[in-house]
Amino acid sequence: MKTILVTGANGYLASYIAHLNKNKFNWIRMTRKDADLSDPKAVAQVVSKQDFDICFHTAANATTAVCEDNPALAHQINVESTEAIAKVCARKGAKLIFCSTEQIFNGKAEHGPFKEEEEPQAVTVYGQNKIECESIISKLCPDAVILRYSWMMGLSMPGIKASPNIVANVMNAILRQSPTLFTVNEKRCMTYARHLAEQFEAITKLPAGVYHVASHNNKSTYESAKFVAEAIGATPEAIEKYILPNYERYADRFRDYRLDAGKLSKYGITFGTFDEDVLQILSDFGWRKK
Repeated sequence: MKTILVTGANGYLASYIAHLNKNKFNWIRMTRKDADLSDPKAVAQVVSKQDFDICFHTAANATTAVCEDNPALAHQINVESTEAIAKVCARKGAKLIFCSTEQIFNGKAEHGPFKEEEEPQAVTVYGQNKIECESIISKLCPDAVILRYSWMMGLSMPGIKASPNIVANVMNAILRQSPTLFTVNEKRCMTYARHLAEQFEAITKLPAGVYHVASHNNKSTYESAKFVAEAIGATPEAIEKYILPNYERYADRFRDYRLDAGKLSKYGITFGTFDEDVLQILSDFGWRKK
C-alpha cells in the first residue's frame, strides 16, 4: 500500500479525499501545526523527514483579498513553499500531485471552456502564484500531476468542513432570509467534490501532465444560484427577494474561466454537469428525495 503525504490535511478536499480513500493508502497528514507555509525552510524540513510515495499538495492561501493585500506573504505560502516541497519530492523520487486552479484563466479575454493547452493569464495575485507554481513544478518534477480545479461544491459532514460554495451560499440566503448577491458577469464550472474523491485512486495513476477537474456548466453564477434555490424548493417570491443579481461585479469585462475536462475523460475519470451535481448533493444530504 502506497503512502501519501497530504498537505493542508484539515482542508475540505484533503480531508474528504483522505476519508473516502482511507483504506486504499497510508496517509500522513500535514497541517499548519506541523509547519506554517509562510516559512518555506520549515516546510522543507518537515517534508524531508517523512517517508512517502506521493505528495498530495493541497495547502495554499486561496483568499483573493488576502493575497492582493499581502503579495509577499502570498508568494511565500503559495509559491516558495510549493517549490520547497517540489525539491524534496524530486530528491526522494516521490510523485507530486499539485492542486492548481481555474483562476489562472481569470485574465483571459476569450471565453471558455479552456483546455489544458491554453496559455494561462491571471489578473490576481493568487492566479499568478499558481501559474508560477506550475512552471516551477514542470521543471523540478517532470513526473508530476497538476490538477486545475473548478469551484468545488459540497456540504459539511462529521469531521469534514466544506469550503464556501454556491450550494451552501444559496441555502444560507434562503433559509436565513438573507438577501445575497450573485455575479451575473461570470461563468465558471462548479463540481461536486465527491466525484474527485471517489476517483482519486485513478488520479494517482495518471501519467505526468496537467488535467482539468470540472463538471460542465453553461450558466452564469447568478443563474446557477437560482437553479440551486429552485432545487431546494424555494418559492419564486423567495428567490426574487433573496437571490439577487450582482451586475456591478466584473461589469468592465465578463469573466469566463470554465474548464474543459475532456482530457481526464480519456482516462476514464469523468465529471457530469452542474445541474446533476447540485441534485446529487441535495440527495446525498437529505434535501431531496432520491
